[in-house]
Amino acid sequence: MTMKVQDIMRKKLETIEESSSIRETAQKMKDKNVSSLVVVDVNGKPQGLVTERDLVRKVCINDIRTSAITNKEIMSSPIITIKNDSSPSEAADMMLQYNIRHLFVVHNTNNNPNNNNPIGILTPLDFTRYQEYANDNEKDSIEKILEYYI
Repeated sequence: MTMKVQDIMRKKLETIEESSSIRETAQKMKDKNVSSLVVVDVNGKPQGLVTERDLVRKVCINDIRTSAITNKEIMSSPIITIKNDSSPSEAADMMLQYNIRHLFVVHNTNNNPNNNNPIGILTPLDFTRYQEYANDNEKDSIEKILEYYI
């Protein structure tokens, strides 16, 4: 059986409104233990992504007050997507091509008007989740190290 992006993606997408402050964003990332949040408009439609890297490079380094800036002002946009039935190697190539670490996964259907609504997200860490390890402790240790460095 050939592995597909849908087999290794994370299905849980955490969202935050584009009008929320960066302070709220950082707090939600901490509370949910995630490194990124999908930024949605008032209708809940995905508009972009805010990552820990965005917080550091666009807010902290510029010494901007976190309560004075919103997600809309710093989010990465447009959303880069890949179809759920694509191969992991295609996903890796896209990440390298666009120099991104978060790739949104969408359903591969042409007649679906919500075709660009993400159903999952893929990060470099996800590529390691389905490899064979000697035992669960070894797998947990490797994933923690990768998550720290990725």
